[in-house]
Amino acid sequence: KVAYCDPPYIGQANKYPEKREVDHKELIDRMNKKYDCWALSASSPSLQYILSLCPADVRVGAWVKPFCIFKPNVNPAYAWEPVIFRGERKKRSRQEPTVRDWVSANITLKKGIVGAKPPEFCGWLFELLGLTPEDELHDLYPGTGIVTACWEQYKAYKLSLSHSKGGEPC
Repeated sequence: KVAYCDPPYIGQANKYPEKREVDHKELIDRMNKKYDCWALSASSPSLQYILSLCPADVRVGAWVKPFCIFKPNVNPAYAWEPVIFRGERKKRSRQEPTVRDWVSANITLKKGIVGAKPPEFCGWLFELLGLTPEDELHDLYPGTGIVTACWEQYKAYKLSLSHSKGGEPC
């Protein structure tokens, strides 16, 4: 079982209908107990605190945003987000492409929820974790539903590749 988690970032709960802060210690403990592999999106200001709650074997990837919102009186801009991940499957052969620990993808606009992830982020996340169509992915904070929708497309694509001769992965 695999979990992806994109909760309201620390101190930002007021931007969401529930207006409830997330207990990151409980969340990380739960993911460590219930999931073989997980990833957690965070904000750069919260990274040090959240890493202090994580096991020593986590890694940090980055979603770099070439287009992002520039806010008045905020300089430098918040143009990247950390993605903490654990339990990813290692590359098994030289024929498999090596996945970078970062992705460059523009933010989404007008999706109805602050921080909605773009499809490019989702595809990178699945590759980063080494997911296969047999994996069971749980999106613990589904928001717009884009992660689950992209997961279904990704699985179908990977299955179609396994039934054909050749083809390039996403």
